[in-house]
Amino acid sequence: METIRPLVDDGEVPGAVVGVLHGNHRSVAAVGQTEPGGTVAMPVNAVMRISSNTKPMVAAVALLLVQDGVLNLDDTVEKFVPELTGRRVLRQLDGALEETVPAQRSMTIADLLTMRMGFGFVFESTCPTVEAAAAAGLGFGPPDPSRTLEPSDWVTRFAALPLLEQPGTVWRYELAYALLGVVLSRAAESPLDVLMRERLFTSLAMFQTGFVASPRHLVPAFAQSENGLVRFDSALDSRWSTPPAFPDARGGLVSTVSDMLRFARMLLNNGGGLLSPESAAAMTSDQLTAEQRSGPSAQAFLDGGGWGYGVGITNGEFGRRYGWGGGLGTLWYSWPEHDVAVALMTQVLPPSTALFDAFTNATEATLRSS
Repeated sequence: METIRPLVDDGEVPGAVVGVLHGNHRSVAAVGQTEPGGTVAMPVNAVMRISSNTKPMVAAVALLLVQDGVLNLDDTVEKFVPELTGRRVLRQLDGALEETVPAQRSMTIADLLTMRMGFGFVFESTCPTVEAAAAAGLGFGPPDPSRTLEPSDWVTRFAALPLLEQPGTVWRYELAYALLGVVLSRAAESPLDVLMRERLFTSLAMFQTGFVASPRHLVPAFAQSENGLVRFDSALDSRWSTPPAFPDARGGLVSTVSDMLRFARMLLNNGGGLLSPESAAAMTSDQLTAEQRSGPSAQAFLDGGGWGYGVGITNGEFGRRYGWGGGLGTLWYSWPEHDVAVALMTQVLPPSTALFDAFTNATEATLRSS
């Protein structure tokens, strides 16, 4: 916390909640206020929008359905979303949407989990197809549960576009998880919010995690601008206050640091009796090839590391580290060899790199001295 406090005092973020899990010991502390210049202290049980920290939780539910035999990793996406039968693929990224070739194979569940379905962010060139996807409201921006787009409408719009690459070949953030949420809901014959509550959140006593937030503990969120921090979402009339038409598996959840540490403990405990040890190991192990790790999108998001199922993977001085961050200022990492997990939550878009780095470096300094 002493590492975080100076950055809060300097106005990098209004406030933050930090949690540390080591063995059976868990501690959670808060610093700062809920908003810039405010007088309300940040509570340790603050509910925050966790953006892409949603992805690991969605991946865990997918693996639970695999364990149940509801789906298999090598199942085709078309098995559950027949609207996506007969995919076509761009001849080149900057080409016209009509310049395509047939897909060599179908997208699979594993492709969605590993974000190798053939669609996502493009950094290496202009891409009219991605521009069309963004214009169609398919993603590529912060989560917005007030959108009225239904899952079936999302699928219809996505089906009208070609893939960027052949399925299974290139890692691209992050649209695969929006589609994965649709697949899970259809496979389980249950709305995604209900499915995740029944299979994951209730089992782990993550009672503050879901797609809807009570204003009682929700704190406001802010976006960086040329004029400082401006309000992105309020607490009392939040866009997260009512059930979304399309529960966003890319990043639509709210949660608390304590709930995130409960999720982390499950994985550190080899699935904790919920996921099988084999599923937990696969989820937290790199699934990419060296070529995929070196691609432009992977370099931008993974910084030379790998990707499991919903989590980034790195191997360094302290062994394997897995976890992920959220675009509204949340971060979770685990170091399994040390039985340590940490979580940081703020509500500033985009996240403070200085804060994330200081938090991670302080944790690893503690590991070094232990």
